[in-house]
This record gives sequence, structure tokens and C-alpha cells, in this order.
Amino acid sequence: MFLSGLSGNEIYCLALKGFTPGELTVGNCVNSMGLVGGLASAGRQFAGGEIKALTDQISEGRHLAIHRMEEEAKKHGAAGVTGVTAELRTLAGYQEFLAQGTAVHSQNPTPFFSTAASGIELYCHLDAGYHPRRFAMGNIAYALGFTRGLTGGLRTMARGEVHEYSTMYNEIRHTAVARLREDAARSGANAVVDADVRVIGHAGAVEFLVTGTASVHDKIGAVTNAASVVTSELSGEELWNLAKLGYTPLQLVMATSIYSLGITGGIGAMFKAMSKGEIPEVTHLVYEARENCLDHLRKEAKALGAAQVIGNRLTILELQPGLLEIFAVGTAVALRQDMPPASPSLIPQAVITEKDSFDLSGPLVGMRLGEGSSGRPKAQLPPICGCIIAILFLTFFVGIGIVSAFMKQSSPSHVVNPR
Repeated sequence: MFLSGLSGNEIYCLALKGFTPGELTVGNCVNSMGLVGGLASAGRQFAGGEIKALTDQISEGRHLAIHRMEEEAKKHGAAGVTGVTAELRTLAGYQEFLAQGTAVHSQNPTPFFSTAASGIELYCHLDAGYHPRRFAMGNIAYALGFTRGLTGGLRTMARGEVHEYSTMYNEIRHTAVARLREDAARSGANAVVDADVRVIGHAGAVEFLVTGTASVHDKIGAVTNAASVVTSELSGEELWNLAKLGYTPLQLVMATSIYSLGITGGIGAMFKAMSKGEIPEVTHLVYEARENCLDHLRKEAKALGAAQVIGNRLTILELQPGLLEIFAVGTAVALRQDMPPASPSLIPQAVITEKDSFDLSGPLVGMRLGEGSSGRPKAQLPPICGCIIAILFLTFFVGIGIVSAFMKQSSPSHVVNPR
């Protein structure tokens, strides 16, 4: 008797590749940042940028939980673990890192592996030539900080891109992807498939997390450095179909543009919103921001020598009134005819959409970008920035009042001479 998290379709697909289902496996780690780490984190939140102590704590906690999950699966004699998830929860004021998945067994000798893919996606990966090694991740915890927040806050008074915010968000997201490739390279993998991108809110900070399955494809070749590791967020079915058409993934590409409507544009749009019809200022701003973001994405893909960018998803979020974030993500692919899948066609069980009959409604800790803004924690300016902007506005208007009163007092009196 064993408890398995695999569905009927997953069991069928994996059986075709020589795997049978095993036990549910779990690994966890509960820890505290401690006084020194908390003080260092608070300092970095004020300065802005990456909060290294928090990044390291989260990364170490997740890796330890995954290691314990893998050890539990090995005790059951498993060949690997599928459907791996890595969660972060709050428990009695501490942080609990939880990793879980379903063990699978094989009669054929195979190196032990762990994968984020479901049983269906694992079938597609294996048939397309991608053999899993281990669950891989890259993350970065960051805060806007006082200095960057003040500069960007002042910049939002003018219409157009807020480069301070755009630059920071782009650096953060590419750093997380680079760390994902480094994690994969350490396990000897030359590709990361089924990548998942999430934004998770923490107290006073935000974590950008990228996870996936570090894999090996014989046709990609040995990894010379972490930058040469292939990354893809395409589903298993998409990966198989593209291989059939002669395409292979190169890299996960992404771009961010933060745009402000500005004070003048905001006031104009406010008055025009009182009457029915289009508000050109907002229309043009969104169009300009979208085109700028997509242009950055094209340039990144072109630098990689890509033929196309597949699976593009464009997310537009309002960070605060008049301040928009446009985020684009996709997978750059290249033509390559020597990497066809093993099977002539994809079996029906690998393309059936499975129904989830168990749903717990409630607040989400994090969600995949592009699935909508309802569950994603909105990035916001620090409260200090809003206070500073309000003080500046108040000082501006008080100054106008003082100057006006002074001019009235200093103006010459007009005396009417009696006749």
C-alpha cells in the first residue's frame, strides 16, 4: 500500500517510459534569520537593492528542504521524484520551507533525479530527449530602498519611463535567471526546462523566484559555463511539438518597463475622464510602454541569435495610480533539425487537460507571472517615498501662497486724488 500524488494519465505516460508510481515524499526546514541577519536585512531595505542575507536564507532553506525530500525518496528505493514543489510558509513566527513530490520507481538502472515536471510533462521531456537531473532554482530578495525610491518618486512627476525602477527590476530578474543556470550547471545539466517564474512578497521585501528542472540533452553538448545552460519556460507538450518542427529553445528572455503618466498628464486625464470618450494621454502611455518593453525583448533575443520568441506573455500592472509596470517574458528558440523527438506522434494521454477537483480558495503567496494580477502581490513604493512626495507638493503650494502674499503687500497703493 502506498500513497501517490500521480493521476491516472501520469501513471500511464510514465509506464511507457519504464516508471511506476511510489510514495508521496516530503522535506521541510524551519528556521529564523536571527538578530544579526535581521539587522543586516533592515539596513539593506533602507539602502535598496538585493537583501543578501534574506536571499541566502531563503535559498538555503529551500535547498535543505529539497535535499531532505530526496533523501526520503531514496529510502523508499525510488529512482526519482516528480512534481516537486518548493513552498515558503510562516509557522509560529518562523519560516518553514516545504518541498514535496511523488517518488517513482524504475526497473532500469538510472541516476536518481528530482523534477518540477508532472508525470505527463516528464513523458514529453524524456521523449524530446531531455533527461532530468534535479530540481533547480534561482532567487533574489530585494527592496526599492530610500535613495532609489526618492529618485524614482521624483521622476514619476514627469511623463515617460522611470529608468530607476526599470533598471532595477530588469537587473533583479536577470540575476535570478543567472542563478538558476548556475544551480543547474552544478548538477552537470546543460538545460533547464519547464521554468516557472514567481514574485513572492515578504515583510518589507519582495522575492523573485525562478524554478525548473535541470536536465541533460545529448545533442546540446557539454556545458562550458553557466551562461551556456539552455533555459525554457515552455510546457512539455510545447517543447515536444517544437522539437517535431525542428526548433530548440535557447534562453528564457524577459524585459520590464516602468512608466509614469506624470503630474501634467494625470491632471489632464482626470479632467477628460469627467466626459465620455477616449483618454488619449493614458492610451498613448500604455502603447508607448508596451512597445518599449517588447523592443527590449526583441533586442535580447536577437543578441542570442534566436529565430523567434515563443510563448510570449505580456503583463500590465498598475503599481500605483499613474505608474504602470509592463513585463514581457518568453522563450527564444532557434532552428535545429537534428533534435527530433523519439516518437513519431504525441500520445493522447500527454495532451489531455486534467481537472483539479480540489480547490482551496484563499490568498495566494505567489503566482506565475502572466496568469493575471488578482493573486500577484503588487509592487509598491515604500511609504517613505509617498510621504516625501506629499511634503514636496505641500511645500510647493505653500511657497506659491507666500510669494503671492508678499507680492500683494509690496505692490504700490493707488491713491485717487480728489477733484
